[in-house]
Amino acid sequence: MTDAALPERLARAITLGGPMPVAYYMAAANAHYYATRDPLGTAGDFTTAPEISQMFGEMVGLWLADTWLRSGQVKPHYVELGPGRGTLAADALRSMAKFGLEPDVHLVETSPVLRKMQEKRLPGATWHDDVSTLPQDGPLLVVANEFFDALPIHQLVKGADGWHERLVACQDTLFLPIAGKLVPQEIIPEALHSAPQGSIIETSPASVAITRSLADQIVAQGGVMIIIDYGYDSGPSLGETLQAVSKHAYANPFEEPGERDLTAHVDFETLGAMAEMCGARVHGPVGQGDWLRGIGIVERAATLKSSAPDRAADMDAAVDRLTSDGQMGRLFRAMAVSAPHWPKPEGFGAPR
Repeated sequence: MTDAALPERLARAITLGGPMPVAYYMAAANAHYYATRDPLGTAGDFTTAPEISQMFGEMVGLWLADTWLRSGQVKPHYVELGPGRGTLAADALRSMAKFGLEPDVHLVETSPVLRKMQEKRLPGATWHDDVSTLPQDGPLLVVANEFFDALPIHQLVKGADGWHERLVACQDTLFLPIAGKLVPQEIIPEALHSAPQGSIIETSPASVAITRSLADQIVAQGGVMIIIDYGYDSGPSLGETLQAVSKHAYANPFEEPGERDLTAHVDFETLGAMAEMCGARVHGPVGQGDWLRGIGIVERAATLKSSAPDRAADMDAAVDRLTSDGQMGRLFRAMAVSAPHWPKPEGFGAPR
């Protein structure tokens, strides 16, 4: 394989092998994107909640510590999926330490650029390429903040003769989605059989597989997982959510693959159903704003403002951005997966 730019390599693969599923295109584009840059902050393409305020990571840490304290306090492992710059983990671990919780740290990260940044904040961590090598002993405290949205999705599009897998074709280095072969009607949810022509369904087998693996371990070893991401609660539904972000603005996902962050909304209903099939308890999803307020972010902000009144306006703005419906509070969802013998985590109603 030559060291050609990613668009050229993708174009060559399509020329030789024919149009590729959207999932393959998305996986290749994101693998290159994350491996070659720090995408976060004002100089990058997007900003995540831990970069908005230290309060976000602190609240995650306090939530984990509270659940662990009520569980029996067997020494756990802290696991974070896609930990970015390591900001969330550093803030969460600092909060946990105040309650005597000092787990070893395991980070699932493939980007060499981001691993170097994480090592500066978390020098004692262990890195993993995927979840298959996580510790098999002791409870897991798993954090997945804006991780599942970047996993590849398959798309199905309704044609006049039935449902087709959506593929990516290429002319020179111009990429565009097209309809591929028919798929069996049996794989389409019955409620969507009569969908109008042009409708799109999205699925993420990669997300389901990771959820199943982690839920199996949590059931066997104890622990809890918090998933925070933007998505929907109603299971597979009609509509395209694949999008690209570049320089904090929406962009065409089929232009400049590998230079833009590709994401899709997370299907929380399907992930929760998989976790339940593994024997875990599922809590939520609820809005990120409701979850953060329920576990005390407003009170935490008040404490910080009392010690640094000159930063009160900035803290109020951060709380608003993280919790208000017009910002991240409603679109972003929070869902917990816990071992059946572990206590109910705070911030949620009754288990499903």
